[in-house]
Amino acid sequence: MPFDVRGQLLAQFTIMNLQYKTLLLCLMLMMLALPLHAQQTAQAKPQDTEVWTPEPKVVTPGSTPGAAPSDAIVLFDGKSLDEWVSTRDQSPAAWTVADGVFTVNKKAGNIETKRRFHNYQLHIEWQIPADIGGEGQSRGNSGLFLASTGTGDAGYELQILDSYNNKTYVNGQAGSIYKQGIPLANAMRKPGEWQVYDVIWTAPSFNGDGTVKTPAFVTVLHNGVLIQNHFTLKGETLYIGPPTYKAFDGAPIKLQSHGDPSKPISFRNIWLREL
Repeated sequence: MPFDVRGQLLAQFTIMNLQYKTLLLCLMLMMLALPLHAQQTAQAKPQDTEVWTPEPKVVTPGSTPGAAPSDAIVLFDGKSLDEWVSTRDQSPAAWTVADGVFTVNKKAGNIETKRRFHNYQLHIEWQIPADIGGEGQSRGNSGLFLASTGTGDAGYELQILDSYNNKTYVNGQAGSIYKQGIPLANAMRKPGEWQVYDVIWTAPSFNGDGTVKTPAFVTVLHNGVLIQNHFTLKGETLYIGPPTYKAFDGAPIKLQSHGDPSKPISFRNIWLREL
């Protein structure tokens, strides 16, 4: 056999021998590690990762879907607007209550809750009249201000509008955070049917000098459809210009009496859970 061939075979044998020894060494190390792992597993207990306290409080759900749970603050019980006042002068809310619902009184202006809130879960139902007229922003316009920070339309607005076959700018349609957040879907039912908003609101927080510590966040379901997913707000609602923040600590919830010429909308079954 030529010398170079023998050399190649010897080199290959040496490599294979090293690979075999390496594999054997790895197997031995694995076998040595098994008892330690088994010992660690034997020492661990399921109880090591079980947490028993503090226990979450017991909340009894509403008897029907959309009904207020046991820890809710009922903001409209179908009978009176005792929880609401005029935004303009804090006098009793003068919107019309009849047959378990209340309807916007456009001449009376906006209304807001007597109580002030920070973070909360809110359920509210609203209805566009079946014979609504107008188009765009002049068709069933109102607003749910998640935090009212002053008179008029000051605050953070979740838009209410008839967006059933009604074109308008998308950051102003129903379910939008007005002029900021476009809804992820248009989940409108047709006029005459009841609409439902379920809202999770996290209020902004501020440093001692009034600068923003944490922004506001909102999650919204419209008729059971997610339309705002932990959206980060850039500030308060402004009709003209970019949104900005101003410091506040707790705020009422406001409903808007919009000046459009269409028929007024109605509300029912409003409740809130503080978070």
